[in-house]
Amino acid sequence: MQDDSTDVLICGAGAAGLALAIDLARRGVRFRLIEKMPEPFHGSRGKGIQPRTQEIFEDLGILDRIVALGGVYPPQREYRIDGSYVDSNVVAPREPTPEEPYHIPLMIPQFLTERVMRERLAEFGHAVEFGCELVGFEQDDTGVSARLRCEQGEEHLRVRYLIGADGGRSFVRNALDIGFPGKTLGIRALVADVALSGLDRNAWHRFNSDSMETQIALCPLAGTDLFQIQAPIPLAGEPDLSASGLNVVVAERTGRKDIHIESVSWASAYSMNARLADRYRVGRVLLVGDAAHIHPPTGGQGLNTSVQDSYNLGWKLAAVTEGRSDALLDTYEEERRPIAASVLGLSTQLLDAAKRGDIRRGREVHQLDIGYQKSSLAMETPPRARGLRAGARAPDAVLRGAAGQPKRLFELLAGPHWTLVGFEVDRNCVPPRAGLRIHTVGSGGDLADDSGHFQNAYAASPGDWVLVRPDGYIGALVTSQEISALENYWRPSPDRTA
Repeated sequence: MQDDSTDVLICGAGAAGLALAIDLARRGVRFRLIEKMPEPFHGSRGKGIQPRTQEIFEDLGILDRIVALGGVYPPQREYRIDGSYVDSNVVAPREPTPEEPYHIPLMIPQFLTERVMRERLAEFGHAVEFGCELVGFEQDDTGVSARLRCEQGEEHLRVRYLIGADGGRSFVRNALDIGFPGKTLGIRALVADVALSGLDRNAWHRFNSDSMETQIALCPLAGTDLFQIQAPIPLAGEPDLSASGLNVVVAERTGRKDIHIESVSWASAYSMNARLADRYRVGRVLLVGDAAHIHPPTGGQGLNTSVQDSYNLGWKLAAVTEGRSDALLDTYEEERRPIAASVLGLSTQLLDAAKRGDIRRGREVHQLDIGYQKSSLAMETPPRARGLRAGARAPDAVLRGAAGQPKRLFELLAGPHWTLVGFEVDRNCVPPRAGLRIHTVGSGGDLADDSGHFQNAYAASPGDWVLVRPDGYIGALVTSQEISALENYWRPSPDRTA
């Protein structure tokens, strides 16, 4: 059977594939999301949601549900040999600010995050096709011909673009013969979601933190009655991941007989790797998430980086399917691959710290400072000598609407559109256009900056305009004297148009 009604085929329904599907769905792009596994993943492999991803989830309409299901990280409880312990914060305490409303990572097991994402996708009238596997594809100048093996049999599908969101062992990446250099880090670990007795749920219990041979951590999983067990294991041999086998490991490494594993919900043994794909795009096929990069779990970066890949790619795919230049898709690799390289370095550094028993985390893992200042999509006219730069994350700000109601800038940015914000400007000097929302701050504007949050966060001077991309990064900064530069930003490259 041949199907020509699909623009994008997403292969893999983990967090990356789901994030991309939600973004495409709200933009009206025709897509299918397939997953070769017969049912949803039910483990907690990725359990940390960093502040920048929380901002993305707010835009996608799921943050409140994620927060309601999850919780904050408990304090770390390190046990001494004599059984005494000391508690400390895993996450450095920070207060929210008007510019950064989400200030600490959330804990929620991956299976709950993905469940919320599937529910959101269903609200747009879409669903994951489980038990449907990509078994082959060929591409030409106009699209990709894919072969699927699903419950109904083999299907032939013609799409404009194929997205490989199919994990570290990506079929799509291997079929394209894209190199995946990096290294195996010489550490093997088990992770398991278990029901247990003998430990309270108000701490992340850690034993023998300074020994890679005997350390073990038991963390209560927010939103569940389960604990997650993490422990290094020997490189050779297959561990016993049953309840009885894990009971032996727990007893040996904690020295306690009162902790009892009652049942195992999910368990896995894995080798830690740090790898980065040589390319993110070959023609009409692109990679996102673990298909493009895999990280050690330290610092909670993997799932977050994957979601942000999709958030970067979604609006670009939508623009291209609407007729913009295909060259826009080249900026996906240009912007995201250097980020993955940086995150790989950070995760590896944090792994080295974890080997020494240090799992404390600060701002470096929050991903709020990630930006695309060197991107070809970043424009400043004139160039800025201070303050926020084009390509940076657009900060939030507390404002007041002209009718008197409180407004957050993030509320105005939310959605699939571009946003242009002027500070003490003449609104009439910029004509309206489809897909662009224009707001003005200051005297005569539709927004007031009573507390100076916008002016301070954006280092704004009277006459400044800020163009914010659909993914919440600053595309352009121009003055009113150079307002024609916005037309130059849009006109030469149709892919940049709102």
